[in-house]
Amino acid sequence: MKKRWPLWLILIHWLTLLVVTGMFASGLWMVDLTYYSDWYKTAPHWHKSVGLLLFAMTLVRLISRAFTQRPPTFGTKFEKLASKLGHSAIYLVLLALFTSGYLISTADGRAIEVFNWFAVPGLGEFIENQEDLAGEVHFYLAWTLIVLTSLHGLAALKHHFIDKDDTLKQMLRLR
Repeated sequence: MKKRWPLWLILIHWLTLLVVTGMFASGLWMVDLTYYSDWYKTAPHWHKSVGLLLFAMTLVRLISRAFTQRPPTFGTKFEKLASKLGHSAIYLVLLALFTSGYLISTADGRAIEVFNWFAVPGLGEFIENQEDLAGEVHFYLAWTLIVLTSLHGLAALKHHFIDKDDTLKQMLRLR
């Protein structure tokens, strides 16, 4: 029997896609909220809370990569290298997004309340205009993540429809 990804890791993969997509959409929507909107305080609270839970999931995924045997990979040497670089870039951008989001949210020194379950302490402002600078970085990182994940998805579709290999089937648990 061929080695497969564990089901829990596949579920986290697809859940991450859904959360990243939702976070991106909510982030674009939130920047246009006015002070008088009913969502002005609620939406950022949810965005930060979900973002921190996604951070925890990402850490689990990163740690699991060190201990989980990978199924066989498909493609040319170039495609395998591109895959490794693409995955690394996605993880780096995710970690940078979490960091910039944290720097935005805690620039005033207040903790981040995660669904009012627990608080992540704030460290305050490290540099002048931290909230604005981190906000700019966060915006461009979010777009970068969307581009990278779109390329990731297109590569999976290429493997499935053009190369006709099991790359996508491995992540759909169809083989």
